Amino acid sequence: WLVIDRKVYDVSRFSKRHPGGSRVISHYAGQDATDAFAAFHTDKSLVQKYLKSLLIGELAPDQPSFESNKKKSLLEDFRELRCTIEKMGLLRPNYFFFFLIFLHFLVLDAASWLVVWYFGISLVPFLAGMVFFTTAQIQMGWFQHDLGHCSVFRRPRWNHLLQTVVINMLKGLPASWWNHLHNQHHAKPNCFRKDPDLNMHPLLFSLGRTLSLEVWKSRFNGKKLGGDILESRRRSSCLTITSTSISSVTVNILLCNQEEKVVGKH
Repeated sequence: WLVIDRKVYDVSRFSKRHPGGSRVISHYAGQDATDAFAAFHTDKSLVQKYLKSLLIGELAPDQPSFESNKKKSLLEDFRELRCTIEKMGLLRPNYFFFFLIFLHFLVLDAASWLVVWYFGISLVPFLAGMVFFTTAQIQMGWFQHDLGHCSVFRRPRWNHLLQTVVINMLKGLPASWWNHLHNQHHAKPNCFRKDPDLNMHPLLFSLGRTLSLEVWKSRFNGKKLGGDILESRRRSSCLTITSTSISSVTVNILLCNQEEKVVGKH
């Protein structure tokens, strides 16, 4: 069960049929999911018909309607801010802007291949094509990110359809995989074991004393550690991920395989 707007819902069976995946719901099992529900569901009227059959009760008047680890005053300010932003229309999408973004990375992607095809694979054309291609891939990633959040079109189906085209066909990644992980990230951001962005590897990512210590303990399956080890872990609590783009590598491999077939001016 979970709580939405002080109402308690039994989602044990529904979680398996949840379009956003069962893990997103399970992360809020026995907790208040009001803010997460409001953030994930833009069409409240569509979701209400599912909630009616899941309702099993309401919170007692003396029970708080927020997560125990969060401050009530901070949540109230956040909810008031969100209502103000929605009334101001700041969350309404600008279709012309997204059209320009879509056109922008299509032109860059086409230009990257045309440069190599026309000028050949010498150093300067290759570097120019790599810059165009990498920039297009980055723009595609952020565009499909907005589509995954259903922030471009009002209807979720249109967002998911265009997202599939962008990430599946143009980037070569499954949209379902990305949505599954990214939904969990926003459901429980920066929560160890619930946020997939943190569940990489303890030696690759750890930030802050509390999280660093928790990650380090998990590697030893709860075994008791010496004070020297914990203290040294606290001192070296900040490790970073070295993130590299594979776009240039992909282009290089393709060009090497097609080197003899490329016809262009040198």
